[in-house]
Amino acid sequence: MTTLQAFRIHNDANGYRGGMESMPADALSPGEVLVKVAYSSVNYKDALAGTGKGKILRQYPLNGGIDAAGVVAASTDPLFKQGDRVLCTGSGLSETRDGGYGEYIRLPSQWAIPLPDGLSLRESMILGTAGFTAALALLRMQDNGQTPALGPIAVSGASGGVGMLAIDIFTQAGYQVHAISGKASHFDFLRSLGAADCIDRHQLAFSGKPMDSARFGGALDNVGGAMLAGLLPLTVPYGNVAICGNAGGIGLESTVMPFIIRGVSLLGIASAGTARTIREQVWSYLAGAWKPRHLDRIATREITLEQLPEVFERMLAGDSFGRTIVRVGSI
Repeated sequence: MTTLQAFRIHNDANGYRGGMESMPADALSPGEVLVKVAYSSVNYKDALAGTGKGKILRQYPLNGGIDAAGVVAASTDPLFKQGDRVLCTGSGLSETRDGGYGEYIRLPSQWAIPLPDGLSLRESMILGTAGFTAALALLRMQDNGQTPALGPIAVSGASGGVGMLAIDIFTQAGYQVHAISGKASHFDFLRSLGAADCIDRHQLAFSGKPMDSARFGGALDNVGGAMLAGLLPLTVPYGNVAICGNAGGIGLESTVMPFIIRGVSLLGIASAGTARTIREQVWSYLAGAWKPRHLDRIATREITLEQLPEVFERMLAGDSFGRTIVRVGSI
């Protein structure tokens, strides 16, 4: 293998651009494990990087795609052998090193996660960064004392990839989920994933008071801004609010009252740089007790690398639904 096809992103004297091209195999980012990629996925971060509408890449050129799953083609690390099935999410992909939008990828062995029993390569990319983020939030919440007995978990941005997977994952873990979304037309679908209640974001009136009647045992917030500020006063004593997104803004206008009166904890979920030991733990749960029951329904579209630009534009325009997976090559 001397060359490969990849969706490669440039930013040089000819401007910012991303598209399919042939590249030398020896130009791939270094790593001990060479992987033949079978699947990747499309995340909001990928759309920003692929179009240049967000400052994601720290160096150029790079192949896009923050997720990858495939089969080891060669390895200089004895922990991995040819034919092993592996996955990788975050870990600098499409940021400081080539990502999953190429026929091959080289991974540092510390970031190559053996595909756990109970998951196929395709299923692992339906989950991808979105599912990993939702499960990491649940792990951190439970490590901090969250239990189903505290009450329902509010999931904001519930119509997005993280939100849909969170509904399924939290439900599998024994929690009741209340889905918050601005897209009422999706409520029946969200209920079919396990949501016990659906709340229209446009009709959710926060009081603005420093404290309010406790309504949720905890929350996974994909939105930030006013949504996060509104959820904190509604959380029961010693409940956890995990924040993993900023679609509603990066600011937070709140008070200390939920924290010092009810002992509410605000947990930041930064999935991209998660330590390997925690990654393996999260993926073992996703392949086992927390494995979503509706992965094939959540994966609403499967595309090729050539179709990425169209999907990026739709996603940035708010016209996407569910998870889009990318079929890169056959295994």
